[in-house]
Amino acid sequence: ELRIRQPIVAVLGHVDSGKTSLLDNIRGTGVQGREAGGITQHIGASFLPDDVIKKRCGNLYDKMGRAGSRIPGVLVIDTPGHEVFRNLRVRGGSAADIAILVVDVNRGFQQQTNESFNILKDRKVPFVVALNKVDQISGWRKTGTMSVIRSIAEQDASIRADLDQKIYDVIGTLSVLGYQSEAFYRVKDFTKEIAIVPISARTGTGVSEILAMLVGLTQQYLLKKLAQEEKPTRGLVLEVNDEAGMGPTANIILIDGSMGKSDTILVAKRDDIIVTRPKAIMLPKPLDEMRDPRDKFKSVSSVQAAAGIKIASPDLDGVLPGSTVYVAKSASEIEPLRRAIESEMRSVFVETESDGIIVKCDTIGSLEAITEMLRRQQIPIARADIGPVNKRDVIEAKAVKKNDRHLGVVLAFNVKVLPDAQTESEMYHVQIFGDRVIYRLLDSYTDWVEKDTMHEEDATFGELTPIAKFTFLRGLVFRNKDPAVFGIRVDVGTLRQKVHFMSERGKRIGQIHQLQEDKKTVGSAQEGSEVACSTHGAVVGRNIREEDVFYTLPYSHEARQLLKRFTHRLSPEELGILDHVVKVQREIDPAYGY
Repeated sequence: ELRIRQPIVAVLGHVDSGKTSLLDNIRGTGVQGREAGGITQHIGASFLPDDVIKKRCGNLYDKMGRAGSRIPGVLVIDTPGHEVFRNLRVRGGSAADIAILVVDVNRGFQQQTNESFNILKDRKVPFVVALNKVDQISGWRKTGTMSVIRSIAEQDASIRADLDQKIYDVIGTLSVLGYQSEAFYRVKDFTKEIAIVPISARTGTGVSEILAMLVGLTQQYLLKKLAQEEKPTRGLVLEVNDEAGMGPTANIILIDGSMGKSDTILVAKRDDIIVTRPKAIMLPKPLDEMRDPRDKFKSVSSVQAAAGIKIASPDLDGVLPGSTVYVAKSASEIEPLRRAIESEMRSVFVETESDGIIVKCDTIGSLEAITEMLRRQQIPIARADIGPVNKRDVIEAKAVKKNDRHLGVVLAFNVKVLPDAQTESEMYHVQIFGDRVIYRLLDSYTDWVEKDTMHEEDATFGELTPIAKFTFLRGLVFRNKDPAVFGIRVDVGTLRQKVHFMSERGKRIGQIHQLQEDKKTVGSAQEGSEVACSTHGAVVGRNIREEDVFYTLPYSHEARQLLKRFTHRLSPEELGILDHVVKVQREIDPAYGY
């Protein structure tokens, strides 16, 4: 008799629809509370053993799962719901045998619900609908049962009618999308109708029914797919870490086949394919979440799919999260598998000669999600890659900005901005949008484009170093250096934080770090204001003295823009100061302002 592996279950849905809460209820863990914004950002995996499912389902298991089930449990992948990856070849979706589409009962299908549905449809993944948050229906009464059928029966007639209407709304939506569906207790043929299961992930109502439904559907329709006869071994790399006592490790979903410590594995780095053997294979204990284990992993010599595992090897440093891992059972398999990985990597990274934005992400899955979203919005991409934002990224964005200021930006998802990149971006006003939540990152960029388009001249002028003249007031020295803090009067123009300034003769002094008025930090100080000023680079008694007069110092490219485009935005006094700054700076650098 063929070995049947666990079905891999994907959990999809809109932001805040309750995907992770549903899993938390099953597992009794609290992963969601520690996720950024409560939203799952990376694909996690949990193994639910058969006996746990039986215990949770009770009599339903035999009734709906069919007595004598051969399913050895389920492996659940918890997929980001805000923008699920359209191409699930690399990440969880193509690995998924069956899915739960979580829908908020009070909101119905939303933008990302439709996106999730389209992925399931494209990949021909069967699914059930978990109609979540029934306990939030107005007037819903808490009952003493976890069965949603019995719970519905105990509600008032008006509440039952309200729930029925919400179910029919989902039925109508799916009908328009070309699918027949029905509440699971009214389904006559599971091969023709999608089952809709009302649940409350918060209270656990209906969770036993949805688990039994998964086991029943898998048992009836997926056994052939789950049979492991001569299946090549493949998996997905979720995360790569450097762990104390173990060195480089990788969390992996093993989709098909088996992996042993003596096997040869192939995994991808950014510009290389690694061929190695696992030094250790560790399996999390049942009901544990790989990213957030409450107990230690146990070491094993081999493991069979489907499983969420951790492997350790000194060669794993730099392996790409989200990439495919293959196991070669013989030397002749290594080269074909190497070519397969190289082809996959070429399809993921973007590098063009045309104008477009720069995208930097932490994993291949994040990169695919964001590039797919940008393409759907017809936003061109110059380069998409993995890793921190570096100076090269900003320089490339700066070059694009000369032709299109809205494309000359960097989108950074869950990665650091290196110090030299930050300095370069501040000097040339290259926008870097960073966030740990994908949909919020894209929203912040598109919102900025919309507002900036409406007020483009104001936005461009506002980025430039303002023209200002200010005087060091006598008797107002609060600190001599590191940083120097002293009182000033703004004589002309507007003085702003984070701008450089020079002496009357053109010598660069330092940068305005902070301005304070009445002991409160202010972003700028207008003409006539007397404020406290902290500066980097200035030392009282050495390069600055009381009653000295200073001028803000624009970068050369800023001076060029002020002279060519914005003289009409400057007062006569500010124009006079700009002329003085340009004159003394050109004595130092003849190309200044050209």
